[in-house]
Amino acid sequence: MPTNDRLSAGPRAILTRVRTRLRDEEGAATAEYAIATMAAVAFAGLLVVIMQSDEVRELLENIIRTALTLDE
Repeated sequence: MPTNDRLSAGPRAILTRVRTRLRDEEGAATAEYAIATMAAVAFAGLLVVIMQSDEVRELLENIIRTALTLDE
């Protein structure tokens, strides 16, 4: 009965394959963090631009003023 090389491989061969696969994905997490950081910075920049608008600032001030005002 023929055996599959992968199934009959010893622990050393299996360990070598696992290390090779892990090495191929080295740096993937770092790239994901970099992309997420760039997206956060872009979103923050967009918020800064939006907040410089007089209409938006006035709208937010009115919302905050209304929320803090006690109506009896």
